[in-house]
Amino acid sequence: MTSVAVRADEAVYTDNALASGWQDWSWGSTIVYTATDMKEGISSISVNSTAYSALSLYDPTPFLTYAGLAFDISGAQPDVSIIIQDTADNTQSATIPLSALSNSVTTNSFTSILLNFNSVPPNGVPLGNGTWDRITFQAGGNGAAYYIDNIELISTITIAAEFLSAEPLANNLLAVTTSGDVDFSTVKVNLNGKSMHITSNTTTVPVDSPSTTITYLTLASSLAPGHLAITAGNSSFSFVLPAKLDATIDHSATHSISERIYGVNFPTSASYIQDLGVTISRWGGNAVTAYNPFGDFTNAGNDWYFENRDSDDGSADDWVGWVSAAGSDTLLTIPALDWVSKDATSYSYPASIYPDQEAFDPYNGVSGDGLFPNGSYVTPVPDQSNVYTPWNTSLAKQWLSGLVNKPTLVAIDNEIEIASNTHQDMHPDPMGYDEELARVVNFSTVAKEVLPDVEVAAPSTCSWWYYWTSEIGFSDNAAHNNTDFIPWFLAQMKSQEKTAGTRLLDFLDLHYYFQADTSANDDAAKALRLRMTRSFWDPTYVDESWIGTDTPQNTQPNATIVQLIPRMRKLISQVYPGTKFSISEWSSTADTDITGGLVTVDSLGIFGKYQVDSATYWSDPDETGPIGLAYWLYRGYGVQFGSLSLPVNIDKFNPDTLGIYAATSGSKVSLVVVNKDPSSPVALAVSSLPTGKYFLRHFGGQAGVAKFQASAHCLIVVVILTDS
Repeated sequence: MTSVAVRADEAVYTDNALASGWQDWSWGSTIVYTATDMKEGISSISVNSTAYSALSLYDPTPFLTYAGLAFDISGAQPDVSIIIQDTADNTQSATIPLSALSNSVTTNSFTSILLNFNSVPPNGVPLGNGTWDRITFQAGGNGAAYYIDNIELISTITIAAEFLSAEPLANNLLAVTTSGDVDFSTVKVNLNGKSMHITSNTTTVPVDSPSTTITYLTLASSLAPGHLAITAGNSSFSFVLPAKLDATIDHSATHSISERIYGVNFPTSASYIQDLGVTISRWGGNAVTAYNPFGDFTNAGNDWYFENRDSDDGSADDWVGWVSAAGSDTLLTIPALDWVSKDATSYSYPASIYPDQEAFDPYNGVSGDGLFPNGSYVTPVPDQSNVYTPWNTSLAKQWLSGLVNKPTLVAIDNEIEIASNTHQDMHPDPMGYDEELARVVNFSTVAKEVLPDVEVAAPSTCSWWYYWTSEIGFSDNAAHNNTDFIPWFLAQMKSQEKTAGTRLLDFLDLHYYFQADTSANDDAAKALRLRMTRSFWDPTYVDESWIGTDTPQNTQPNATIVQLIPRMRKLISQVYPGTKFSISEWSSTADTDITGGLVTVDSLGIFGKYQVDSATYWSDPDETGPIGLAYWLYRGYGVQFGSLSLPVNIDKFNPDTLGIYAATSGSKVSLVVVNKDPSSPVALAVSSLPTGKYFLRHFGGQAGVAKFQASAHCLIVVVILTDS
């Protein structure tokens, strides 16, 4: 048993009042501290929070060294997340869903919850050493109603000794995950009824999740097909090891893997960039469309109630500076509409002028979402000068000329083809082919003039539909010789090069999000999520989200077959050769689920294999979460996947259950394997892979979300990178 001894417990709320010193910093919630209709002692706290509102409790004296937080809660599994905050430094913990602590909260009784600060869900990382002073219980988008009682900071948590998992990993290697002080002499391994001798073991403690350790057991003989049984203490684990799949690496056929595929939007710090090996960082998204570099004001449009605010990331110039200093290339977005935010306080749809709106900002209650209750846009359109100030190429030139820190790439705005939706207050009219082209050409010309070494990416189109048409609709296609938008755009940019005497487009830049709904996150949704990476490359994969729907394509056959990367590379070669291809927004659709990590590993391998030139994940995934682990697997802490892609041939390869990617750098060979099937391990016998000891990284399976690595002789790799 392991104990974390700190100091005496501290009550936050018991019976009918907050403890001395604690203050109510809640918002948007009806809170009764003396509720008696559901109680354990004298009373409890009744909480009814509107969307994204919260019960929030603050202590002027920080709680620095406690081991955890305990509370009792009752409700219909309320959609609540816990956040521990340091108000002095404006930092906070990861958002901790109540569902990560318990899925059995009911209305007829209280459920006791314990949050271990040394193993904070969803990733099991420590809370850290901040001057924590605030505890927030925040509702989700549909609000939350619940009762809460006996809120207490805990001084000591005893961790039970437990074998959490034991699973095959490589030729003669098992990985055993544990918590507490376990007895490894109790571990027994049996293959097909015969005992297997353990010759040695090595234990490591992941830096990001010290509450869990992993021990690698080396066996005296190799694993083989059949039934593997592992007993450890009071736990047992069993696997049916399949016959091996023969895989061959082709060393004769190679192409370069662009380093820029390992990018993210808005990395959080220099250490984040360096720890995960982030190669390009993007300043982008809806808020940059209204970014005013002369005051560092911005407005995220309909992402957040059309409110001006200070830029979340400060000055773009300073951002480029620190990101570049951390070792990452930069992609800076240039606003290209006619307006940018004039200050940090104005908003377009005040309740005093437009009282009949669908929703208002839960934090201030006065700025609206610009929609009537029936979902239609609020009219009349507000006067833009109330919230914005004019913007044009001359002002862009002034800004870019004054940059101390020069970006590697610039993008010409962000998804402006849908500005009449996302920024309906500043650009209410639907944007067509000609207007979008003119804006790209005009601002690209300025960028190339002021920053002669910069590369330009455009049009940063939001989704598949708008690759082929505009917000105006198919009449716009018809007005342009029945040509789909992206082929037309490439042809026009090629023509502009002849006129300008220089390239105004270096990267065809698109955003791509898997369209099928996997929000249920059940087994079917997870399996679908893992299949959808095939839409990046597979000419046989029918995108399930488009079946039975009309598509906007005129010249592109097989509308339900996306085959994004080969399709776009072919278009480029046909229309504007020499243009590179980038995906500046993409996502796994499940940042906190292990399948999201597997999708990301698979996608990064696909980007290298099929020759994407640049890609940036949306957005700033948690360094210690599943997406961060995917980047760590390829690039973390100075370890790098190879720079030359190598084909891997596997008989009876099924992309729904397996992804495999190989690369080389000089004499070194790297191999990444993704098992998408939670029901079974995968055994690979890889020929053309030099024998010897390999550096091995892994995550997933029953070992969960943690960074594990070891050295192993990998003749046969038994892979369990799954969502189990």
